Amino acid sequence: MTTLMRTVTLATALGAGVLGGVFVGFSTFVMPALDRLAAGEAVRAMQSMNVTAPRGLAVPLAVSALGSLAVGGSALLHTDGSTRSLLASGAVTGLAALAVTAAYHVPRNEALGRVDAGSAVAAQAWQGYAPGWVALNGVRAALSLVSAGLLVAGAVRSG
Repeated sequence: MTTLMRTVTLATALGAGVLGGVFVGFSTFVMPALDRLAAGEAVRAMQSMNVTAPRGLAVPLAVSALGSLAVGGSALLHTDGSTRSLLASGAVTGLAALAVTAAYHVPRNEALGRVDAGSAVAAQAWQGYAPGWVALNGVRAALSLVSAGLLVAGAVRSG
């Protein structure tokens, strides 16, 4: 593995690790704190976070996505054996975490963004949103952290 690819691999692992940490934080203390609020307040707070979160996470999201593509492709072309398996698996799990985000979280966040937090339907919207969001957030947290670990292991294994 070249020095450049090792750097890209470790940067990708860092991006995935940061995302995994953010996702764990949301599941373990942000969402439980929101559940303690009145539904309308929880909806309003989550709507605000859903506006700022993509901007705040733009760099780790981009690094993780682009890096996973680069590392996965490079691993398939330029490595073999267990190093290839570690790197390719790390890239795939990183992309899977991003796929969960794009396919599940983004549409639900956008739908919640259209809810009038002061309306009578806010409670129903929050009850339909939060449990599934947290469950799938745990999945993307695990995928991100597994990705980070596999990528670091692959970088170390490659020498």
